[in-house]
Amino acid sequence: MPLICLVRHGQASATASNYDMLSSLGRAQASAVGQELARRGLRDPYLVSGTLTRQRDTARIAAEAAGFQGPVHQDARWNEYDHLALLGRYAPPRNKERSVQDLLDHALMAWMKDPAADGGGTWSAFAEGAGAALAELPAALGRGRDAVVFTSAGLLAAVCGALLSLPYEGVVALNRVAVNASITTLVVGGAGATFLTFNEHAHFAGDLRRMRTYR
Repeated sequence: MPLICLVRHGQASATASNYDMLSSLGRAQASAVGQELARRGLRDPYLVSGTLTRQRDTARIAAEAAGFQGPVHQDARWNEYDHLALLGRYAPPRNKERSVQDLLDHALMAWMKDPAADGGGTWSAFAEGAGAALAELPAALGRGRDAVVFTSAGLLAAVCGALLSLPYEGVVALNRVAVNASITTLVVGGAGATFLTFNEHAHFAGDLRRMRTYR
């Protein structure tokens, strides 16, 4: 049965003027996850990424490190939500007792519960787009082929939350703990994709634990 590996992008540049670019650590993480993907012996992997720069660059660096030869297809349905816009729209006033992660959790939950979100679309539309992209992927694989999708934490949480029938609180919890350049694995059978593993990051264990980041 085909495997689909969902890879979160490497660390973005949170302190730079342009968030949507990999940090130097993010580039190293992308190379490390490429080496891990190569170790897994995936079968002629079909490569896909979102259209965001940090997703495309993670795909390019990882594919080079893995020795994957095929093109990287792009699909904007794997793009992340705009976390800055969510914080501006839904987060309560920041104070020294609340971290940015706490504020993002609050904003994400509020967005999920808002049936008529303005400006950035609804959570339902975002999650349904990810689900549709996933549902269409097996048709591109045929027999004896696997896939690697380079995406973001919100998409991972949305896809896995749907597959596991999680409430919103569970989806927010998945989003919170997603490791940069981690691997989430699905297996494709006759009934579609089935959840297998979430957030694998053993390639950042031991001496490489310093490379493990969440934001």
